[in-house]
Amino acid sequence: MPTEHAAEGDLALLGLMQLVSPALPIGAFAFSQGLESAFELGWVHDESSLAAWLSGVLEDGLTRCELPLIARLYRAFEHADRDAIAQWDMWLTATRETAELVAEDSRLGASLKRLLGSLDLLPNEDLLPTQPGYVTLFAFTAHARRVPVRQALLGFGWAWLENQLAVACKALPLGHTAAQRLIEQLRPALVTAVDEALVLDDQDLGPVLPGLALASALHETQYSRLFRS
Repeated sequence: MPTEHAAEGDLALLGLMQLVSPALPIGAFAFSQGLESAFELGWVHDESSLAAWLSGVLEDGLTRCELPLIARLYRAFEHADRDAIAQWDMWLTATRETAELVAEDSRLGASLKRLLGSLDLLPNEDLLPTQPGYVTLFAFTAHARRVPVRQALLGFGWAWLENQLAVACKALPLGHTAAQRLIEQLRPALVTAVDEALVLDDQDLGPVLPGLALASALHETQYSRLFRS
């Protein structure tokens, strides 16, 4: 029989797998985060250029924004610090440079909030902002599931990478074998991203992704598209 500690660890791992699963019914499959526009513009057109795009977004985006923010929000939930939760939730919204990127975080957040409510997992309403974003609720769920912070960040990064590759397989097109090659190539980069995210100071936070912002803005008026962003 497993020890109580081992059982808690197993449950936390399963909870993380549930949270990052593509089967989680929050509609993440509908968003490309500007990647579809990068295809249309010819910036990303094959396996090599996709690897460069994803590496750049990971290094200058997730590493400096979502990943360190999850760590901060996790700690805020640990201490029931409502002011810090609200502050970081608003900060993230302010970093979103296009209407589509704002809409993605708010809509996924609303969907995840409804799901958590149906599972009786929502915290006291006083602890959450009125309309918490997806990243905020991801951090809360990881905390509620007792997922260690580092594993929560790795899970978020993994879910992002899988989603981006699913977009590429549908719209580039990219073969599934090529997608697996990219996973093998980028797995070490995900670990490095988490290492760096966990030591950044507050003043070092903020994405530096002008190309993604431009692609996302252009996507709003793209003639033909499969994704909402």
